[in-house]
Amino acid sequence: MELEEAKEAIEALLFVAGEPVTLGQLMRTLEVEQELVGEALRSLVQEYKGRGLRIQRERDEAQMVTAPDCVGYVERFLGLQFSRNLSTAALETLAVVAYRQPITRAQVEEIRGVNCEGVLRNLVARGLAEELGRLDRAGRPIIYGTTFEFLQYFGLSDLRELPQVEEAADS
Repeated sequence: MELEEAKEAIEALLFVAGEPVTLGQLMRTLEVEQELVGEALRSLVQEYKGRGLRIQRERDEAQMVTAPDCVGYVERFLGLQFSRNLSTAALETLAVVAYRQPITRAQVEEIRGVNCEGVLRNLVARGLAEELGRLDRAGRPIIYGTTFEFLQYFGLSDLRELPQVEEAADS
């Protein structure tokens, strides 16, 4: 299979999928190697920039999504009323998760200095954070990371677009 044919097929698959599609699913469906799927996705990501739809990649998954600039129009067209505001505690917790993922609740609480159990539960319920698994140590704590919805909420294509944060200098 050539690159253009792979791009066309992947575009069709992402269009009909209602959720993120793994690279493995694409490889099995198209019966191609990972390198071709990766190259096709990278090309599609570039081609969709500046359009109403985007190809979004996170870890080993890809999804076709609405461009952040168009979300308001889509919500209005569909009659959706979403509360898009997050509390300061939620934003702080989400920032810690985004920059330090994968991270446990205890690690988030160590950084923030307050209990984050309820805030993390709400972020997971809103689809902005997700449980990635559990650490293989005492208590088997849950590890958290961000989601596709997180990227959409903040208008990012991938986590590399997060603003760079300078570490606080030790005084």
